[in-house]
Amino acid sequence: MAKKAEHSASDDQASPKDWIISIVIAVGIALILKLFFIDFVVVQGPSMKPTLHQGQRLVLNKIEYKVKDPDYGDIVVLRYSPGIDYVKRVIAKGGDTIEIKNMKVYRNNKLLKEPYISKTPYGDYPKTKIPKGKYFVMGDNRANSSDSRFADLGFVKRKDIIGHVVFRFWPFSQWGKIGN
Repeated sequence: MAKKAEHSASDDQASPKDWIISIVIAVGIALILKLFFIDFVVVQGPSMKPTLHQGQRLVLNKIEYKVKDPDYGDIVVLRYSPGIDYVKRVIAKGGDTIEIKNMKVYRNNKLLKEPYISKTPYGDYPKTKIPKGKYFVMGDNRANSSDSRFADLGFVKRKDIIGHVVFRFWPFSQWGKIGN
């Protein structure tokens, strides 16, 4: 004679042990993602206006530059000093020449099309060759940006670039991909 299986509603409920295991796994996955793959940054200051504004929250892809180099136009986060990171745009790479005349940027003697920059006047920069393995970065608000034009930052070493800004998630009204 076949035995009838009994089933009760209490069999479908997770035990406290199951909840704890689920939470520990979720926290572990979140930590691994944050340590190795992504990070979150808050824009501070006006140096990237009009592209980015004070208080915006961004997602940073930390793994991308482990497999490829930053590209022209990428918005990157770089380590300025311990505890201080900057958000800037890659303008030139090692081996390139850069020059700024009359608020126009020339890379390898070719005028860059930069529809994303603020139109506030900013100064010239002499024709300079970027050393191998380094990057020339600038803010989009050239008149109010501490960037590679100035000795306190200068050319950025590859190892100081933390990652590529790929997404804005706050404010929600500006939610979306950031890219060139």
